[in-house]
Amino acid sequence: MDLLAILVIILGLGLFETISSFDNAVINAEILRKMSPWARRWFLIWGILFAVFLVRGVLPLLIVWSANPTLSVMEVLTAAFSSDPRIVEAVESSAPLLLTGGGVFLIFLFFHWLFMEPKHYGLLGEKFFHGQGVWFYAVISILLSMITWFALKVNPMMAFSAVVGSTAFFIVHGFKQHAELKEKEMLAGKGLGDISMLLYLEVIDATFSVDGVVGAFAFTISVPLVIIGNGLGAFVVREFTVRNIEAVKKYKYLKNGAMYSILFLGAVMLADSFGNHVPFWISPTVTIATVGYFFWKSMRELKRESKMKGSE
Repeated sequence: MDLLAILVIILGLGLFETISSFDNAVINAEILRKMSPWARRWFLIWGILFAVFLVRGVLPLLIVWSANPTLSVMEVLTAAFSSDPRIVEAVESSAPLLLTGGGVFLIFLFFHWLFMEPKHYGLLGEKFFHGQGVWFYAVISILLSMITWFALKVNPMMAFSAVVGSTAFFIVHGFKQHAELKEKEMLAGKGLGDISMLLYLEVIDATFSVDGVVGAFAFTISVPLVIIGNGLGAFVVREFTVRNIEAVKKYKYLKNGAMYSILFLGAVMLADSFGNHVPFWISPTVTIATVGYFFWKSMRELKRESKMKGSE
């Protein structure tokens, strides 16, 4: 892997982590307003160590190691730069398992947003699908059945991985729903102290980071690059939290860009898992282009709203 490839992958990972963690930044900013100065400082200084090194560092390492239990943790960590054919072969053979489960997780995530979550409608058809929420479970069940059927013909473990990806989605979704309820309690000021708020913020951050970690494998299965790219994105999210989250919230279609990126990355992971080679630059390029389009669309909407206010 040459230097240009590494830089492109890290840039794509950083952007994807930043945009997919936008909801997390908004929640953090809202809760931090309720906390005392010392608790804010602790979260913004020491919390970044937990967010980057423990969550976005350990989680991808554990995911890759779980698919390669015959390798040591250090061998998994250095696999992308290893010349040992045993290590290279082990990681390459496990890639379809990682990609199948990750692809299912991300595609389910997209369809949940499309059918179930409130949103600013950025593309034609989003309003229609949002009104058909009852079909969400039918759609993902059919998709899972189809993916599992085709995976069984290639490798039964890939079919199992698809089921694991589905299970992971519902577990993470449950934690997210719980986190949203706790956020409402904290914002309502129901007697929670700074320590409790700090603990919940760390749990929320860990939960929301799963999307970025799983999506990272569409860019690379190199754990060091995932850690660097996702860590960069996590740092940017913290900066949004500290500086001016309200300014960022004005770009109303950024979430749309994140979700369409998630759909594409999920499709790339599934295509790759079934043996269809996808060049390394595809995922970063499409992510940057998709987010860039919706950023431009948000800017145009801001200008339109500004003109309307000026004419009143």
